[in-house]
Amino acid sequence: MTMILDGKQTANSLMADLKTEVAAMKTRGITPGLAVVLVGDDPASAIYVRNKQRRAQELGITSVLRRLPSSATQAEVLAVVEALNHDDTIDGILVQLPLPEQVDPDAVIAAIAPSKDVDGFHANNVGRLWENNPGVVASTPYGIMALLKHYGITVAGKRAVIIGRSNIVGRPMAALLLNADATVTMTHSKTPDLFAVTREADLLVVAIGRAQFVTAEAVKPGAVVIDVGMDRNAAGKLVGDVDFDSVAKVASAITPVPGGVGPMTIAALMIQTVELAKRHHNG
Repeated sequence: MTMILDGKQTANSLMADLKTEVAAMKTRGITPGLAVVLVGDDPASAIYVRNKQRRAQELGITSVLRRLPSSATQAEVLAVVEALNHDDTIDGILVQLPLPEQVDPDAVIAAIAPSKDVDGFHANNVGRLWENNPGVVASTPYGIMALLKHYGITVAGKRAVIIGRSNIVGRPMAALLLNADATVTMTHSKTPDLFAVTREADLLVVAIGRAQFVTAEAVKPGAVVIDVGMDRNAAGKLVGDVDFDSVAKVASAITPVPGGVGPMTIAALMIQTVELAKRHHNG
């Protein structure tokens, strides 16, 4: 029987524990603070930000939104980030991507204080992750590792294959799995005979952004399959990068879309906001 890795249920369990922790911190005069910078009016970004704010408020985390118009200059965005860097009530800063074309995301990420970089995208935090001395880690890979742990799935000694090499998912995912003693192979659009590689995976993480790209023929029987995709199929239905119905018949465990990786990403963001608050206020 294939195990469905329920990210929504797992996230709710983790958040119940985190809410208790935040309440205890407040008795010591510490209220974790998360600031989100949203530039422009991208509908998907607005939904993501609203979901993050709602979860923060449920937990008792102070949630601050700094919203700028799509016409904002890079200097204006950097000024907002700099002000948040010096705001003692803010422990974590997240700049919602994508940014308008006139704003360089690399420059904005570099301007965030590493100690407040709750997304884990700053070069300092990326370097620490690859040194196996992580501070803050990108939320989606962090959430995936937490989901595997919740279900008792060990990765040590396993062959892990990742499809996708983005800085948001693929690269930090590879580092986390390597740090956890997996043997890691990264694949991408230039990988020849891609599915010959994926069929060797004990653990397959798919983050390619193509609806139902991975089918049963690409999966080793008994593999654990993590689907990071959020796509729309021809009928407009929300699906992942994995063809769930066919792959679920051969995998030992699989994440659904929706309700798999997505809720864990937001849970990871909240966990790390609280962790940054503890470091900030306890020195």
